[in-house]
Amino acid sequence: MDLVGHFGIIVLAAAEEEGGGSFLVSPALGLMFWTLLAFGVTMYVLSKLAFPRIGEALEKRANAIKENIEASEKQREEADKLLAEYRQRLREAREQAEDIVGRARKASEAAVAEAQSEGKARREELVAAARKDIETETRRSLEQIRKEVADLTVLATEKITRKSLDDDDHKRLVEEALSEVDFTALAGAETNGGERS
Repeated sequence: MDLVGHFGIIVLAAAEEEGGGSFLVSPALGLMFWTLLAFGVTMYVLSKLAFPRIGEALEKRANAIKENIEASEKQREEADKLLAEYRQRLREAREQAEDIVGRARKASEAAVAEAQSEGKARREELVAAARKDIETETRRSLEQIRKEVADLTVLATEKITRKSLDDDDHKRLVEEALSEVDFTALAGAETNGGERS
């Protein structure tokens, strides 16, 4: 049994000796003395054995709570730093993405403009080549028409005069026939027709 249990037995025994009544209703001087003595001994024992351990446990608990609070504050500060760093990197990534998109847009616009200018230059080259071909073909056609007009003139003259012409008459008739035909008008009409198509 512990000290409190012994004290309770002593108190009960003292109460029975004095009169058998309730010791709580009418406390005796001896009972009060023994109660105070038991209380003092109990407090002494508690102060020597229990209170230091309880104080240590409370101090350890307070230190652990303080350390936990400090650790959580450090973690919160680190989390805030990481969040700020993440936001900064995100902002930089957005700026880089916008810069890349802007450069790509400029490059595509430059490529379109270059393709258009190359297409225009190529079209102009093709048109110039077509004009040159038309002019060459026109000259060839005019030369062929001249030859046919000359042959027809000689043939017609021979039929009209019913005689064969010598070389001098032949040249004179061809030159007269060719001077009457306006080949420049024919060349202009063919060139204009080629440009329209």
